[in-house]
Amino acid sequence: MIVLYFSGTGNSRFVAELFCSSMNAGCYSIEEDIDFAKLITSQETIGFCYPVYGSRVPRIMREFCIKYTEHLKNKKVIIFCTQLIFSGDGARAFTDIFPKNTFNVIYAEHFFMPNNVCNLFILPLAGEKRVKKYILKAEQKMKVVCDNITKGIVKRRGFNIFSRVLGLMQGVFMPLLEKKSLDSVVIHDNCTLCKLCVSLCPMKNLVFQDGVIVPNADCAICYRCINKCPEKAISLFFRLRVREQYSGL
Repeated sequence: MIVLYFSGTGNSRFVAELFCSSMNAGCYSIEEDIDFAKLITSQETIGFCYPVYGSRVPRIMREFCIKYTEHLKNKKVIIFCTQLIFSGDGARAFTDIFPKNTFNVIYAEHFFMPNNVCNLFILPLAGEKRVKKYILKAEQKMKVVCDNITKGIVKRRGFNIFSRVLGLMQGVFMPLLEKKSLDSVVIHDNCTLCKLCVSLCPMKNLVFQDGVIVPNADCAICYRCINKCPEKAISLFFRLRVREQYSGL
């Protein structure tokens, strides 16, 4: 068994590693430079873990999965997604990437994790105590998940009709947000050209060009650069500089 994950600022990585340490499974970021075709083909059960964006799978994970669809045929699949609030069918939405009956989903679960969207006032960042509560609840839930999987119990969170309706309501604007995000990254004039954002961006969206950092119209809304910039010099959607940053897990 292996788990393949995408994590913008650490929440999904935490969940993936938590599961893998309990189940003695291999854990890999989809950003790693390895032969994923060979790795996936060699395994019977493949887990996927990712953050939910508006009840939808992040574009970077969708593009990865499309690339390896043929290698996932007839596999057993486990789906974990991380979210701030109940996303409806965030786990089920993963199956929309593939042709029907590509694989068999043997487990799907949602994990509530701290908010990493640091420039939207209606979504305040959690304090240290609150973050610890998220971690504790995730650990408790994971114990149940691992026990269920070991016993062969099948659960598919978000696959019922209520979840699907809620997911449709929450995800209706996501295509527009994804399109807008492509060219909505702002580099403020207090940037010191440390180039940390260039090295961190999973989409290679930020490049150092002609003495400045330039967005390349390919943002995936992961908020990694925004939360990691030492000068708080990067914004997305809004031109105001961020006041706080999510440090990640």
